[in-house]
Amino acid sequence: MSEPPAIVRMSGFTLLEVMVALAIFATLATAVLSASQYVVRQAGAAEERLLAAWVADNQLSELRLQSSPVLAQPQRMVSLGQRDWVVRQNVDPTRDPPGLLVEVEVGLAGRDQTLFRATGWIANRHE
Repeated sequence: MSEPPAIVRMSGFTLLEVMVALAIFATLATAVLSASQYVVRQAGAAEERLLAAWVADNQLSELRLQSSPVLAQPQRMVSLGQRDWVVRQNVDPTRDPPGLLVEVEVGLAGRDQTLFRATGWIANRHE
């Protein structure tokens, strides 16, 4: 009589092991995608805040350079970096030293959010 053939043991991964590995990979890929989207959003927000800071600094510099600063414009529109910005300024006289305290707020046009605030002092040339 002939003997039955020996069962050959094959090596490899079971279906369960492959499914667990795919689940782990999918979870990691989702986490990496989420983190990269967060970084992209934060980079855009940082760019907006930087441009808003430049707009505020430009506004303060313009007021300092004017021989008699035009203080009647509490709000105006400015374009910078292919965006439209709303610049709001509040000017109050100071007593010691005599001058003007200027507070500037900058935000994107069409939004109520203030992206940057700056405070500066300019000489009051009317006194």
